[in-house]
Amino acid sequence: MSADRLSIPQYAMALAHVASLRSEDPYRKVGAAALDFDHRVIGTAYNGLAPGFNPPPGFWDDREARQKFMLHAEVNLCSLFRRGEAKIVATTTMPCTACMQTLCAYGIKEIYYRDIYHVSNAPEIAALYGIKLEQITDYPLT
Repeated sequence: MSADRLSIPQYAMALAHVASLRSEDPYRKVGAAALDFDHRVIGTAYNGLAPGFNPPPGFWDDREARQKFMLHAEVNLCSLFRRGEAKIVATTTMPCTACMQTLCAYGIKEIYYRDIYHVSNAPEIAALYGIKLEQITDYPLT
C-alpha cells in the first residue's frame, strides 16, 4: 500500500467529517459514514432534524429545549441499511450510549470516532460485544 494512500479507517473518518458539514446544529456538528464488508460506502449521515422539517423561528436559540428533537448521526445512518450489511461505522464523535446500543443491534464490527463523548458507555458496551472501538484523529480534513 502506498504511503500516500488513506487507510480504510482514515477514509471512513474523512467521509464522516464531510457529512458533518451538512449538520444544521450550530452547537455540535456530527457526521457518520458506513462501509460494507468490501469497504464500499453504504451511506453518510449527520445529526439534525427529521428530513423535511422546517423549525419555527428561534428554534436553534435554546440548546436544552431543542436537544430532545435532534436525530443523532448514527441513527440517521442506520436508516440507510439493514442489519448485517455494514461492517464499519465512522463518526466524528464517539457514539452516545443509545447510539452504541443501536450500532450493536445493527451488527457493526468496527467503530471509529474522532472526538471523545464523555457521557457515554460506548467503551464498556464495545468491550462486552467484542466490537472494535478506536479513536482516529489523523485523517485529511480537506
